[in-house]
Amino acid sequence: MSSEIQSKATTQAELWPVLKLSIPLMVGLGAALLIGVVDTAMISPLGTVSLAAAGITTAVLIIVISALWGLITVISVQISQAEGADDPARVALALRSGLWICAIGGGISVLVMLATYPLLGPLGQPPEVLAILLPYWLSMTAWLFPFILFFGLKSLFDAVDWPWTAVGLSYLGVVVNVPANYVFIHVWGLGILGAGLASILSQCVSLIAAITVLAKAPGLARYRQAVTVAWSDIRAQLREGAPLCLGYAGEGGAYAVIGLMIGWLGAEALAAHQIVNALAGLAYVIPLGMAGAVSIRIGQAVGRRRTDRLRPILKASFWMVTGWQALAAAVFVFGGRALAETMSNDPAVIELAVILFIMVALLQVADGVQGTALGALRGMSDMTTPTIITLIAYWPLAMPVAFLLGFTLDLGAVGIWLGYTVGLVVAAILLPRRFWRLTAGSDT
Repeated sequence: MSSEIQSKATTQAELWPVLKLSIPLMVGLGAALLIGVVDTAMISPLGTVSLAAAGITTAVLIIVISALWGLITVISVQISQAEGADDPARVALALRSGLWICAIGGGISVLVMLATYPLLGPLGQPPEVLAILLPYWLSMTAWLFPFILFFGLKSLFDAVDWPWTAVGLSYLGVVVNVPANYVFIHVWGLGILGAGLASILSQCVSLIAAITVLAKAPGLARYRQAVTVAWSDIRAQLREGAPLCLGYAGEGGAYAVIGLMIGWLGAEALAAHQIVNALAGLAYVIPLGMAGAVSIRIGQAVGRRRTDRLRPILKASFWMVTGWQALAAAVFVFGGRALAETMSNDPAVIELAVILFIMVALLQVADGVQGTALGALRGMSDMTTPTIITLIAYWPLAMPVAFLLGFTLDLGAVGIWLGYTVGLVVAAILLPRRFWRLTAGSDT
């Protein structure tokens, strides 16, 4: 049999394992984003200004959460490689040192959010929005701490083939969030603050449940063994996570700056962006979940020294993520108006949201390819070069183009989104090339 046929057969063999892992990861990540959708739906009856306030908060949270995702990714990769090597003591060490890093990262994130708030006015955000923003801002700042700790624990469940347990724990938070939002916002009359308090409550419920499962589940007993976490272990993970945090923060920061630029266009534009951001975020779980699955599968293959599986894993993932993203694009193109009308009754907001849904549809496949390739590289512990690639794609390239198209050429929100798409396309070309160079000869 030729090497081409062998590679094709191996790629087909990887389709089901990757799909089996990626689906619960997508579904689980969808729970976190559903909380944002619930917040948006519950806040929207309060008016365009309240919806815009949620949009500003979300724009900045994206940067912080993206940086924290770098820490979560390091924990996941280290646990995956240890699990692939069948070393439960190493898994336990990676988890415990990782949770310390999560606590440190959560504390730093809170300080960053507090320091950022006074800068929103000088950054040109609408005064009427800033007038009501602070309570929601502070509550979502507090939400970051249980969020990062929960996802640190979730990394263990995903990497040791307990992904559906993580899904159940994630949706437990959603079940709490829906009635809590309604009661806090509309029954108790807390307004936008109520949405933030509901998010804190729902995330804490998921975190407590995850801790209970880890402490009590018989199937996880091998990972509860006593291990000593040295400061050197924490430093090692921080060193490995630093470029990841920078890369994810750079990507999330670029997305957040898109939101801030749209804020310069006024409250209506910002409200439309928040609608699109909340609903398109559900589609983002596809590349994010696929990237997580690929990272775990690649990490396990590296731990088992099965380098012949590296390329087939990524090929299988590319087939799946392209199909998923094409489907998501079709939903945004043909269903954008219906989606917008569920979130707002302001005609100007709805019309702009419909156009922005079309822009989001254009970037779906490129986003899936670059995110999946990035996950594969990180599963190999290749951190620095992919970070440089993504930073260059988004900042020296995408941001100036977004400003040029949006403001200099006066294309508004459409031009801003087109500029962001340019960065995604460049990353979608360069990151797979990097993976292919690193894995040359691995499938022979």
